[in-house]
Formats: sequence, structure tokens, C-alpha cells
Amino acid sequence: MNTNAALPPPPRWSTSAAAMLVALASAFALSQAFRTVGAMMATPLASHFGLTPQQLGTWAGTFHFMFGIMQLAMGVSIDMFGVRRTVLVAFPLAIAGAALCAMASSFGALLLGQALIGVGCAPAFLVCTVFIARHFDASRFTAMSGLVMSMAGLGILFTGTPLALLIEASSWRAGYAVLAGFAVLSWIVIFWRVHEPVRAVDQASPQAVPAERQSLRKAVRELLPLFAMPHTLGLLCFACVSYAAFITLRGLWLGPVLHDRHGLSLVASGNVALVMTVAGMLSPALFGRMDPGGARRAHWMMGCSFAGALMFGAMALTQSRAVDIGLPVFYGLLSGYSVLQYAYTRNAYPAAMTGRAMALLNMAMFLGVSLMQWTTGVAASWAVANGVEPFRAVFLTVAGMLAAGTLAFLVLPRAAPVRLSA
Repeated sequence: MNTNAALPPPPRWSTSAAAMLVALASAFALSQAFRTVGAMMATPLASHFGLTPQQLGTWAGTFHFMFGIMQLAMGVSIDMFGVRRTVLVAFPLAIAGAALCAMASSFGALLLGQALIGVGCAPAFLVCTVFIARHFDASRFTAMSGLVMSMAGLGILFTGTPLALLIEASSWRAGYAVLAGFAVLSWIVIFWRVHEPVRAVDQASPQAVPAERQSLRKAVRELLPLFAMPHTLGLLCFACVSYAAFITLRGLWLGPVLHDRHGLSLVASGNVALVMTVAGMLSPALFGRMDPGGARRAHWMMGCSFAGALMFGAMALTQSRAVDIGLPVFYGLLSGYSVLQYAYTRNAYPAAMTGRAMALLNMAMFLGVSLMQWTTGVAASWAVANGVEPFRAVFLTVAGMLAAGTLAFLVLPRAAPVRLSA
């Protein structure tokens, strides 16, 4: 079934693939905002609902758990119905979830809202990567993916100082309400602007036999060959921790550590988060352009990850204000190395398996965020119960998980490039 062939040619003003990618990236930016609200909302939410650190970890991790487990289903939907239809149907769930969170009267309602937001945002990044793979030259894949991640950083930018000011002026409920409003605007822009162009391969063979219709069961079955390849396990171990470390810091613990450990106000903490976010916005595009390719790409990935583990170790052990402000900003500059995973994955598998490999990578990354946020919440609760400074336990847990995932990638088989072009 070729859904693109059934669509009339899009109007001239909407045929620019770059403009459509920007529209899709607006939903990804909102997804990034929803995943990082915890840095500014954790303290007021804990105060309002009387939450423990473990409950905060569960609240933050619920978004990523639902986001992660829905990746495969969203990939199937994109194959069957296309990028446009998938995001237009799913994204209203994020709007509904944000509205529910804004009105939540209990921790259970807050979790349900987070779950709805996670499902609604699940296709946000996947539609961007699929759109790039389909409509941009293969040689630009890493650079364009990095550019999209940098653009999506605008969402994380909002959850720094702007969100802190909004919460101080009103409440955490206003933060969710404003994000719901932005999500409505993003949905309208995508509905208006995005009409997938017919791909060159479809134009070249319009009489080709349509591919077998995809299904969720078939998609799960198609993942099995990936696990038979020796380099998949190491890649999954690495994917589970690399992006998770950045989001666990920026999206959950940065605000609490600055407020509780060093006495910074919510707005001052938001300023630090803002600077870290700007660094994180620049980083993916820089790494996309500096991508060394080949075996050196994997070496860069491991080197940056080990450096990150050392930074978290320093934050755990020093309890210095300068360290806790400076290292997150530096880690923001370093965090873009995670974009190299996509180029590594694209070259690690045959062309026919790339879509499945990307879906599996996304699942591992976001389930890894959920696991790390929940685990650090458990560690913080254990620390409080045993008279240990909670943020020391949090950052040592992140450092340990980051080092373990990177070590697994180092010692397990790694891929020899099997694909150099689309």
C-alpha cells in the first residue's frame, strides 16, 4: 500500500521538504519540552502532592516509558498510513494529557496525564528521522538529524527560565496549560503544511507491485533478525544510557539539586537550565558536522560517554556550587554525541533493515530514560532513608549506568559498516 501515491500533488507553497521538516520538528520541540518539565516542576510538584524522590522518578519516567513502548507501533503506523496521518492522529493525545495534568487533583491523575503525553509524543522524533531518510540525500542524514535535534532544543529552552518565571508568577499548572496551547498550534501547522512528497523511487516505478501491508505482529517478527546480529546487544546497551543521562539531569534533577543543595531560587535554577539547553541545542548540529565516520565514530561515542560518567562522578562527590553549575553546561555541549548513534545504526545494518534498526534504537533510548529516571528516584529515596545526601546517590547512579552501558559497547562485538549509502 503506497499512501503517498493516493495523495494529490501538494500545492506549490508546501512542496519544500525543508519547510515540512520544520513543521514536523515543532511537534518534536513540544515533545522535548514535555520530557524536560521536571527540572522546574519537580520541586513545586513534590511540595503540592507531598511526593517522595521515588515518586518523582516514576512521574518523570512514565512519559518515557510510554514513549518508548509505542515506538514500534508508531513505526508500523508510519509505514501503513504515512508521516502526516500518524502524527496528526497521535498528537492530540499529548494535548489531552497536558490538559489533564494541568487539572490533576491527585498523583494518579498526574501519572495518567504523563502517560497520555508520552503516547501522543511517541511519533514526534520518528516522523522526523523517517522524513529525512525518505526525502533527503543519504550523505546529509547525520547533519539533518543533528539540525532537527538542535531545532527541537527550543522546546527544552522553554522549560528553563521561561517556565520557572511562569511557575513563580502563577503555578506549575500554568506550565502544563501553556504547553497544551503550543501543542494545539503545532498540530495546526502540521495539518496545514505537511503533505509528503512522492519519493523518487515511487516516481521511477509507478507500476511497481505494492509492498506487503505492514502489521504490528509482522513488525515484531521483523525485529528478531536484528537480535541475531552480534553487534545489536552492545548498541542497545549504549543507547539505553547515552541520551538518558542528559535527560535525567536536564529533565529531572538539575532544578532540585540547585535548589535543595545550593539554595538557588527557581528562576536562578531556570537560568542555569537555560544555558545548559543552549549548549545542548548547539551540540547535535556540531557533532553532525564533525562526524568522523567509520570506526572513529564509535570511538568518539565511547570517549564522550566515559567523559560524561566522570562529570557525574564529580558532581556526586564534590557538592560544589561551581561544579554543579559549570559541569551541566559543559555536559550540554558534549551531549550531541548521541546523534552519532543514528549514523552508526544506519551504517551497521543492511538497507532493508534500517527502519527496524532505527525503531529499535529509539525504543532503547527512551526506555533507557524511563529506567534511569526511575532508578535514580529509587536511589534518592534509599539515600534519604539511610542518611546519605540524595543527590550524591542520584549522580553516582547515573555515572555507574553510563559507564556500564559504554563498557558493554566497548567489550561486545561492534558493527563493521555494511552500508555506505541509501
